[in-house]
Amino acid sequence: MRGSGGQVRVRHDTVNDRHDDGAEEKNAAAVLAATRAAYDAIAVPYAERFVAELAAQPCARSILQAFAELVSEGGGGRIADVGSGPGNVTAFLDSLGGDAFGVDLSRGMVTLASRTHPHLPFVEGSMTALPIRDDVLGGVVAWYSVIHLPPDRLPAVLAEFRRALRPGGCLLLAFQVGTDVLRLDEAFGQEVALDFYRLTPDGVAGALDAAGFVEVARLIRAATDAERTPQAHVISRKPAERGLRSGESSRPKGQEPEDVPVVRGVGMTGA
Repeated sequence: MRGSGGQVRVRHDTVNDRHDDGAEEKNAAAVLAATRAAYDAIAVPYAERFVAELAAQPCARSILQAFAELVSEGGGGRIADVGSGPGNVTAFLDSLGGDAFGVDLSRGMVTLASRTHPHLPFVEGSMTALPIRDDVLGGVVAWYSVIHLPPDRLPAVLAEFRRALRPGGCLLLAFQVGTDVLRLDEAFGQEVALDFYRLTPDGVAGALDAAGFVEVARLIRAATDAERTPQAHVISRKPAERGLRSGESSRPKGQEPEDVPVVRGVGMTGA
């Protein structure tokens, strides 16, 4: 969720204040459960509110197009839109020729996205434990989805993205810029408990470097009248292994037949 608009009840804290209040000690399962419940509750009005968002954002479309081209140049492969919500970004990547599918924590969002975009696959899953095999993706997009996890959990999520990407694969992160936390207690008439952690581009770049990614590009734009903060987009790449070309797997040839699905252990709605 972008965390903008007038249909919410919010409060602001700094990240450090949140830590002093013990928010850092929240059980990870409880955080995921609260996020899932919130998006299940607001799936329909959320999708209606943001249905035309990409059409009104040339900078967002340009960074997604650049990302899709970089994935192709890096050897191609499937693109996972992690935190896909109603599937708007997944569908846009598909329109660019990307072999995209969506992953979302919320079953309500997965159901809605599958109904809206029946030609695309969507699967229920968490970015903390992606239902995706190792070294198989050409790209991962986390479009305003890492913002719901405390910053100290970002390294583990980046490691999970890196695990799923093939050598030379690309990662695109989108997030709001800042150092505070936005808490939503109500959205679209529903009681929710959602935290939005603002991040700094340099901080994210440092976390990407520590996780073994190489930054490729970043785009930072000013906030619009409908937004509270500047917006940032960072593209990075998982380096190709020594002796391998970008996009080439380290597994012996023939070990992974083409008909083995990328997603493991989960049926894909719309697949």
